[in-house]
Amino acid sequence: MQNKVYIGIIGLGVVGSSVVKVLRKNAGSISQKTGVDIIIKKASDVLNKRSIAGAAYTKNASEILNDPEISIVIECVGGIDPAKKYVLSAINKGKHVVTSNKELLAKYGKEIFEAAKENNVYVMYEASVCGGIPIIKAIRESLAANRIKEVSGIVNGTTNYILTKMTNNGMSLKEALTQAQKKGFAEANPKMDLDGSDAVYKAAILAYTSGGSFVNIKDIYKEGILKIAPEDIEYAKEIGYVIKLLAIIKMLDGEIEVRVHPTLLEASHPLAKVSDNYNAVFVKTDAMGEGMFYGEGAGGLPTASAVLADVVEIAKAISGCCDGEPYYPSEKKLKVRNINDIRSRYYIRLEAPDRSGVLAGISGVFSKKKISIQEVVQRESKGKNAQIVIILHENKEKDVQDALSAISKLPVVKRICSVIRVGLE
Repeated sequence: MQNKVYIGIIGLGVVGSSVVKVLRKNAGSISQKTGVDIIIKKASDVLNKRSIAGAAYTKNASEILNDPEISIVIECVGGIDPAKKYVLSAINKGKHVVTSNKELLAKYGKEIFEAAKENNVYVMYEASVCGGIPIIKAIRESLAANRIKEVSGIVNGTTNYILTKMTNNGMSLKEALTQAQKKGFAEANPKMDLDGSDAVYKAAILAYTSGGSFVNIKDIYKEGILKIAPEDIEYAKEIGYVIKLLAIIKMLDGEIEVRVHPTLLEASHPLAKVSDNYNAVFVKTDAMGEGMFYGEGAGGLPTASAVLADVVEIAKAISGCCDGEPYYPSEKKLKVRNINDIRSRYYIRLEAPDRSGVLAGISGVFSKKKISIQEVVQRESKGKNAQIVIILHENKEKDVQDALSAISKLPVVKRICSVIRVGLE
């Protein structure tokens, strides 16, 4: 005898409509594999009425929230308001929730999971990070026996596409962005992608899923790709590096590092090879060692795949087809390490008059601040000015920033063009 599980979908945009499409297409296969018939009973969308075969359509989400037959609510509205209200209402009515809402989970994850725990319901969120890549399930289950040391990833497809085109095709950031928008990889307003906000939300979710702790997004250092110039791309290539926007989470003794910024990666690193709009997450653990999860990180169908994977897991558990208990993230309270206290290598590009004494003046400041230089290269002159590229050995962030502040005031330095962290160690 097949078990029937009724679901309701709130929001029928790209993700919600894709969930409907995938479930319609693969319902028979899902039923055969799991022994559960997953049935859309009601769907809600405040903007446009959409045809949902076999399901009641409503503009009023409360009809889904108040339906006693609906046991799983899929939230595809996005943003905070009214999504937060819908999610908490569903939880408090004893309904399980599946969401792809990264902003909601990053900002209010602690409150949502506390409510879920109190009501003994599932809140599943695979699709909130890297679309169709099953990174949340991998961390939560497959790596459960491991102590996770570090999670680093390309978690924003838009910026990865832009950086790929700048690297492989010599495009400017503006040209690459225009192409990304034409292909549908970038929004009309790409601000949250370009300034790193989207990646910050995902970093916060990865932080508490990885066994760290809930992190206030205001404590996450954020730097987007808007300052990356074609010169930086070319100079990086010449020394065997590729620039990627990374979310970096490191578990430390009593602390956690969570930061988002461009990073120079050696061209041989697995993340350096991830191109176009693809995402990848690189994980370091004590037992498994190193591993990478790779795939399409956005788009309706990959995201719907992740949403329905969560729905299937919940449906199997509540119908008795398998044993299962709701998962709630770690409740550790770790201090977020300030960006000034991290240690890294650095790439610095600056512009200075093309005359003698310039390098001596710059090197003198670094020496006074006890910062070790790995390499200095003077690039081609532009008029009376030269481009100088400096690679530093590992140093403390605050010390580097103090030195750069002093260097920027030297009469022999016209401007500091770029400062990019190097590597993941």
